[in-house]
Amino acid sequence: MERFRVIVIGAGHAGVEAAWAAANRLGAPDSVCLLTLRADTIGAMSCNPAIGGLAKGQLVREIDALGGLMGLAADATGIQFKMLNTSKGPAVHGPRCQSDNQRYPKAVQSLLKARCEIRIVEGAVEELLVSDGRVGGVRARTPDGRVLTLVSDTVVLTTGTFMRGLMHTGEAKTSGGRHGEAAASSISDSLLELGFELGRLKTGTPPRLDRRTIDWDNLPEQWGDAEPTPFSDLSHGGWAVPGLACERFPVIEQVACRQTQTHPDAHAFIRANLHRAPMFSGQIHSVGPRYCPSIEDKVVRFAERESHGVFLEPEGLDSDWVYCNGIATSLPRDVQDAIVRTMPGCEKAVILRYGYAVEYDTVLPHQIEATGHTRRVRGLFFAGQINGTSGYEEAAAQGLVAGLNAALYVQGEARFVLGRDEAYIGVLMDDLVTKTPTEPYRMFTSRAEHRLLLRADNAADRLTPLAERLGLLGSHGLGTERLARFKDRSEALARGRAFMQRTRHAGGGSAGGGSGEKTLWDRCRVAAFGPEALAEAMRASGEALAMPVVRTLHAEARYEPYVERERVEIRRRSEHEARRLPDWADYAAMADLRAEARQALARFRPETFGQASRLEGITPADLTLLRVLVERAGRERAADRSG
Repeated sequence: MERFRVIVIGAGHAGVEAAWAAANRLGAPDSVCLLTLRADTIGAMSCNPAIGGLAKGQLVREIDALGGLMGLAADATGIQFKMLNTSKGPAVHGPRCQSDNQRYPKAVQSLLKARCEIRIVEGAVEELLVSDGRVGGVRARTPDGRVLTLVSDTVVLTTGTFMRGLMHTGEAKTSGGRHGEAAASSISDSLLELGFELGRLKTGTPPRLDRRTIDWDNLPEQWGDAEPTPFSDLSHGGWAVPGLACERFPVIEQVACRQTQTHPDAHAFIRANLHRAPMFSGQIHSVGPRYCPSIEDKVVRFAERESHGVFLEPEGLDSDWVYCNGIATSLPRDVQDAIVRTMPGCEKAVILRYGYAVEYDTVLPHQIEATGHTRRVRGLFFAGQINGTSGYEEAAAQGLVAGLNAALYVQGEARFVLGRDEAYIGVLMDDLVTKTPTEPYRMFTSRAEHRLLLRADNAADRLTPLAERLGLLGSHGLGTERLARFKDRSEALARGRAFMQRTRHAGGGSAGGGSGEKTLWDRCRVAAFGPEALAEAMRASGEALAMPVVRTLHAEARYEPYVERERVEIRRRSEHEARRLPDWADYAAMADLRAEARQALARFRPETFGQASRLEGITPADLTLLRVLVERAGRERAADRSG
């Protein structure tokens, strides 16, 4: 029997961030147990070997600003960096990197092993230990058959796709959470016994090809940015931990992807074999991600399309495996062979691993708070795909939130919740507790109503001060270095703002933004005057700043009128948004409310009026009446106690 302050179950992207955040907050040796089936798969990239993207890149930047590790590992192992959506404004730019999927987990493992606060334990959970509605630890079985009792008042459960995971390739079904790894059935049984309501979702992965069998040189190249943008602010000047150094950026060789497409003959073959596709044969009953459909789903839904684009992405510098981005599938092997060999450049391609779908259990997230803390069992937190989300980045963001709040809980401190106007992470957590997922949840910029404020470039400015206050930066060297660089950046931003607001600039030319003299601050609101033009004008006037600082200054100046209106609206709604609903409220007994409103409130048990306003089925009139009913019930409770 061993005791820990926090136990984290599962060492995927949610689990490692949960352990890292808890370790930063607690700071004591062996205070965090990271329990995983296999230590050599910690941080594994189960599907796409990439980090970031549209909205997902913002999440990674926020994780980094809050002291997390995903951005550090991505920067140390990225083989192609690209800023997406640059044809639009900076509010929706999305940093992304293609990662070396052998180096990435090794980087994560090096970061974790450098932390004396984290003890990595191999074992499979057999039982959650719960008494009187509070978690007390877990019972696990090690690979050599020993039974461990791990004791803690706080457990973070991050099971990924392993809870009763079932993999499908055609008619073949295999128990497992990902290729070559067993499912975890006992956790589902424990949760059901505790009264949790489970759901079932699906995700999928494409085939991997042997690079040596692809006509690589005759396919169009897709390169990354000539000047890559890192995820971590630490990577601009280099950083190092034992076993892992990032002394320059980019760290390793950069590579090109190639582009090909599916063929009409393959589409016809898919249609002829839909009866063998688990999604269409009735073999799979759960719902997959709508915005990342399988190739068989694309062929049915977009019947008018003769082809679909496919990106061939190398999985690593030392690997011959190639990821086929765009043809996720659970079709039988012979159909997958036919699909691949009709694609230009892949006529002789050999599939090293066939695509498959995986069904898995989730816990419907109306049963958690926005901290990841479960409502049914105190001290038990959920993070990642167990909450119905999809993607490494969404999982990592939840892990950070749950790990921080687990540490706060065990220390007897108040919980911490990010608002929708503070971070994409706040949007994610709020969406989870106000909506029942009908498909795996994926983050988009369109989900963030305050996205002008929540840009990738200003993540540190928004969140690093919070991280310092919450103890998320830790006392190790990376935290000290991060604070020093944040201070330098803050001083540079203040200096740059003052300079731009007092320095006048004559327009003219393609970069001048029109004729007439304006301050540099005002000049940024003209479309033709971009960040590069601002940097040049500042240098010419005697103020040279690093481009990341210039880009933030340019975005601040360009968006200033819109941002100010947003801030006014946020202030106007802040009282309503933050006003808490009492945990004793009996919504089912509020007969004056419409039945649909009573049902939604009773199911989700929103913590604030703001959350209540976002529940499906709740109208503004319902909220007005709810306020009256809650105030009346509060007066009656007070009278009963005084009487």
